[in-house]
Amino acid sequence: MLIRALIVLLFVLNLGVAAWWITRPAPEPPLPPELPAGVARLQLVDEPQANAAPPPAANTPSSAVTAAPAEPQACFSLGPFADAAAANTVLEKLRPQILRSKLREVPGVSASGYRIVLPPAATREEAQANAQRIGAAGFNDFLIINSGDEINSIALGRYRNRESAERRLSALQAAGFPAQMLPAGRAPPSKWWLDVGATAAADPAGWAAQTGGATPQSLDCTALR
Repeated sequence: MLIRALIVLLFVLNLGVAAWWITRPAPEPPLPPELPAGVARLQLVDEPQANAAPPPAANTPSSAVTAAPAEPQACFSLGPFADAAAANTVLEKLRPQILRSKLREVPGVSASGYRIVLPPAATREEAQANAQRIGAAGFNDFLIINSGDEINSIALGRYRNRESAERRLSALQAAGFPAQMLPAGRAPPSKWWLDVGATAAADPAGWAAQTGGATPQSLDCTALR
């Protein structure tokens, strides 16, 4: 009888221990040992870093998108102007209405013809030697210039039309002479034009009053690219 009671008591005690073991709270993890000042704690490869920045969103662009420059709504040429300074003065007046601009020089062209010359030699003797070589090569109609800005150069002909002048020039250059083609007479001065690309708010119709009569002429905007 006593033995049976002890067996029952042991069974009840085992049940109690088992129930306590199952329902006991999880033990607290041990605190890491305190490190000396200035010593960094080792971190596992898979351990998240406390100060790590969050990964960028999938749709976030890596860099800011740069806005493309505005394109002109229409383009015009203003001029002609007597010189570059006059064209720049007009440009400053119209600048709030302009996106792009380009100053363009158009050289004056003489209407009296063309002349072929050999550039000036350093001395009279060298000019004479050049003239002898030109004659020996079979060319005629040449003359050494004895005074003025072109002294010791050699005149090789004057022509009314450009085609004849170019034929003479090509023949001399093919023979090895560094001839040049120049306008005959005094060429008129260059003219200057201002090519501009206008903003959407520009008022080209009013530009003539602002610029003293420089009426705008339509221009293909590809000329400003």
